[in-house]
Amino acid sequence: MGNVAKKRPFRWYLGRLGTQIILLTISLVIGLPFFWMVTTSLKSPAEVAIFPPIWWPKVIRWDNFITAWNLAPFGRFYLNSTITASTGVVLEVAIASLSAYAFARIRFKYRDILFLVMLAAMMIPSQIGLIPNYVVLKHLRWINTYQGIVIPHVSSVFGAFLLRQYFLSVPSALYDAAEIEGLGHVQTLFYIALPLARPVLGTLVLYLFLAKWNSYLWPLIVTNTQSMRTLPVGLAMVRTAEYAIGPEHLMAASLFVLVPPLIVYFIAQKQLIEGIAAGAVKG
Repeated sequence: MGNVAKKRPFRWYLGRLGTQIILLTISLVIGLPFFWMVTTSLKSPAEVAIFPPIWWPKVIRWDNFITAWNLAPFGRFYLNSTITASTGVVLEVAIASLSAYAFARIRFKYRDILFLVMLAAMMIPSQIGLIPNYVVLKHLRWINTYQGIVIPHVSSVFGAFLLRQYFLSVPSALYDAAEIEGLGHVQTLFYIALPLARPVLGTLVLYLFLAKWNSYLWPLIVTNTQSMRTLPVGLAMVRTAEYAIGPEHLMAASLFVLVPPLIVYFIAQKQLIEGIAAGAVKG
């Protein structure tokens, strides 16, 4: 092994060094705005206004977070975002799994044509459905309700497509064995297909959670009271000076929105990496 390492040309080490420098540069470019947001949230108003700016406060002001939290009902915003995001993810994954299995394993008339029609829906901008969805919800009296925020976006064409491709990659012998054992389609889905698709399923759950947690436009349109606003809408409300707030408090409020997705990402990053690797191998 040592002899192999010694025979490596100088260009190989130069390439490794160049790669590390590029990755370090990209990491700094991505991480600096986040670092600046964190340090700004810990500064006093005088330190925020200093020019040239300082990178780290002389005295850490933890009370900025308390002030930001009290300036708006962030507790209610957290509750609304948690309910809508978690419920939306569960329903969307369930519908995507059933659809994906049906298109992958069940033979029915016009199956492929219907699947192409479903894929064509991905080309339609979501903004086109804002007005029709709002009109329907108004007739259902779902405006300013949790179901009004969640239900119009529980069908996931992307999720169905992703899981279908994975279900098709599973050896048909496993499905045949399940059929021989007397398992129906629902049992095969829950006991065979979904456990095997766990890495891809974890990636899908993380993707959907981030999308729903950060959703801004639809919750803004379909809610009209402060008690139903989600975190992104509440943060925008703070930013537009609906409440008197300084830059340091605004950065603290931004961290309220950012921290939960970061926690979810760090918890699910193993599943995310496995899902990406599985997709690369299967592709």
